[in-house]
Amino acid sequence: MRTRTSVTAAVFALIAATLAGCAAAPTGTVDSAVTADPSTPLTELTFLTDPHSYVGQSTAILSTDAIPTPDTAPEQSLPATVSSHDLDGDVPVTVTSTDRIVAMDLSGSIAATVYGLGLGDSMVGRDISTTFSQAADLPVITSSGHTVNSESILALRPTLVVTDGSIGPIDVVLQLREAGIPVVFVETTPSIDGVGELARQVSAALGAPAAGEVLAQSLVSGIEAKVSEIASVVPSGKPLRMMFLYLRGTSGIYYLFGKESGADVIISALGGVDVAAEIGLDGERPMTDEAVVAANPDLILVMTDGLASVDGVSGLLDSKPAIALTTAGQNRRFVDMADGEILSFGPRTADVLDALARAIYAPGS
Repeated sequence: MRTRTSVTAAVFALIAATLAGCAAAPTGTVDSAVTADPSTPLTELTFLTDPHSYVGQSTAILSTDAIPTPDTAPEQSLPATVSSHDLDGDVPVTVTSTDRIVAMDLSGSIAATVYGLGLGDSMVGRDISTTFSQAADLPVITSSGHTVNSESILALRPTLVVTDGSIGPIDVVLQLREAGIPVVFVETTPSIDGVGELARQVSAALGAPAAGEVLAQSLVSGIEAKVSEIASVVPSGKPLRMMFLYLRGTSGIYYLFGKESGADVIISALGGVDVAAEIGLDGERPMTDEAVVAANPDLILVMTDGLASVDGVSGLLDSKPAIALTTAGQNRRFVDMADGEILSFGPRTADVLDALARAIYAPGS
């Protein structure tokens, strides 16, 4: 399966399997956090003179959780035959109808792309990571954690399933194809260029390649503009050393996200230094005390529900003394963001970067 990178897919599959049956709403609570006002333009905020000296937790919040959509649905040409990048390599799949679409992946990026193309009204089901407002009323097709429930999908009578293989089990997904449903596997890369490529691949599967090219160019240029804007307002000097920590305390899961995980792209776009990549970590790796101490981040990025699952910052520092030894731990410098948003590479990436920049460099502004 060529989805993201091989190591990323394998580790995410492990995480999803471990979370099955126990990744519902977190049982803990999050410490009181400063939130960054999403309504004021980024360039009008009062940024910290020295972001290294800030003490406390902050939360990144999107100005809206809705996906921008075009005024009219795109023109489609069906049937469309596309290459599905699945276990058997590039397999041709012919799509004859997009009347009933199920799009599913670990971050909700595919579903967001379908909506961004203007074809969200054809969606009939969503994965647990598809949390934006337009899809809120759709039935969830993952039974627990990121485990696909084939019965719930079949009951929706989809005419097309689009996925990247990051949720499964893969055998269950392939059963859908055996049941006669066209299943298209797209290749996803957690990067700025990958956002555009995802738009192109999804639109091709939906018979709307021209709309996909327009969306791809718009998204990539929007992200690049946001990265430049962040660079222009971030205080000059020594960059913040950042680390992304994946937490699921109820399952005993603590992972560091390093190079080619997507977290490195986010951190770089925010003007930071990815300390996990700096110490040589590729993909996602189980957290060790030695790695955390060696990395010594100034700031730690986390998912909101993940932080809640370890009883907030206080619970995390009490249970993992190595984190408490870091500069971030000593300053309680954690930035959390909703699980379905922080690593979502798709139509909301520019907004995610904007929200994170506010929480990191202008908390409370």
